[in-house]
Amino acid sequence: MQPRQFPVLCLSLLALPLVCCAAEVAAWSVPEPRGSYAVVVSRATYALPKWRAVVDALRTRHDGACVIYKETLTGARAPLAALHPRYVALVARPEEAGQNFVVAAHRLLRTLDEDPYTDAQWGIVTGYTPEDALKLAQARPPLVVRRGLGGTSALDLGPFVEGRKFDEGKAGKYWIKSADGKTEEKPAPPDTTALITEALNKFQPDLFMTSGHATPDDWQIGYSHRDGQFRCSAGQVIGIDRKGVHFPVRSPNPKIYLPSGNCLIGQIHQPNCMALSFLRSTGVVQMFGYVVPTFFGFAGWGVNDYFLGRPGSCTFAQAVLFNQLALVHQLETRFPDIARKNLGTLDTNQLGAEAQKLGTSDRDALGLLWDRDVLAFYGDPAWQAGFAKPNLAWNAELKATGEIHTLRLTTTRAGNWGGRPQVFALPKRLGPATVQQGGDYKPVITDDFVLLPLKGDFAANQTIELVFRAPLLPATPTTAQAAPIAK
Repeated sequence: MQPRQFPVLCLSLLALPLVCCAAEVAAWSVPEPRGSYAVVVSRATYALPKWRAVVDALRTRHDGACVIYKETLTGARAPLAALHPRYVALVARPEEAGQNFVVAAHRLLRTLDEDPYTDAQWGIVTGYTPEDALKLAQARPPLVVRRGLGGTSALDLGPFVEGRKFDEGKAGKYWIKSADGKTEEKPAPPDTTALITEALNKFQPDLFMTSGHATPDDWQIGYSHRDGQFRCSAGQVIGIDRKGVHFPVRSPNPKIYLPSGNCLIGQIHQPNCMALSFLRSTGVVQMFGYVVPTFFGFAGWGVNDYFLGRPGSCTFAQAVLFNQLALVHQLETRFPDIARKNLGTLDTNQLGAEAQKLGTSDRDALGLLWDRDVLAFYGDPAWQAGFAKPNLAWNAELKATGEIHTLRLTTTRAGNWGGRPQVFALPKRLGPATVQQGGDYKPVITDDFVLLPLKGDFAANQTIELVFRAPLLPATPTTAQAAPIAK
């Protein structure tokens, strides 16, 4: 799929707490995962010792609870709602983690409380083998993103110290950003398979981004022209040029993967698929991917707005969550009559019939409903990857005096509130909120985030202040020492 052109907010927000990351300070708002983490797993998977080791590793790392369901994910809803953790890891074997599992996970994680928004940061921890899943679960340092590689010209090289990107829309060129900050256009051969494979293997990016045509079994490098492709064999990602020459990908450094415009590449329909192969053989620690064809693009391309359009404001996992919250907000505010309905099919050929059932022909309404439940996120949801030392256009601070909370944004230069709404993760869970100042900004305040759908221009040194009253909710801490909760 071609890059979807959404308005990109070129000015970033400063997240609330600061955390140390690989000896650098990153402006990431990341609530503490320890003691607010749950691992959800089927009874059949938990009974297998190697898969139970994955569950145990996550629990130990994050002091997490364990919820065991018998047959379907809905069986985990009641204990998850009682725990209401900030993070949920869904441990699943490949045969469990298919398209329907991803849809069920989205719908489950919106039902832990009364509001319609996703109630926890979640990810699917799986692997070609249980040993691969265990690698995702084991502790590793946070990743500071410095090097970026794009198989698409839509990758903005600006946030990276160094970067490379290729044009899926037109053959014959690619770009290199060097450490001195200069970006140079270079001539490229019609087939870029060898160059992209070499960049993965030797340049070793921290972030890889793709677009164009794809299936669960391959990525086609060119969108508007013939080029090579990436395929998988026994869990190994391999570049194959137009002459049939193979270029194995050997890129073990930890990285994140954003197949923002690719259809189906996140679907696990068998162990030997692209998603599991990227996790197994290319150093990918976290990734997202559509499990269906993508025609609307909000869920995939929108992550770029938060992560690349506002570098340093959030982690990669948060960017996926924040964009999901923005999607639900679009449905709730623009299409309230259908916002909480589910499509009855994941077949694009049946969308006309679905539109008739819903009583709408609005393309945005159907596209948002389609995208809401079909983007998979793989990896430990509490693992952190993000940019350091952001150049932010405004600062934000949240202060609390008793039940009175003040969120103040102060701009550092002129700009525009465009693109997705601003989302702030709250460090502690709050009860029902009453807005006392700033209601004109139409804020959404839930138990764990504040969303501000700001629009229009702003001047330098402008202040926006939101004041609200909300009690602190008593926490239900999780612990790895507790017995699993079996349903």
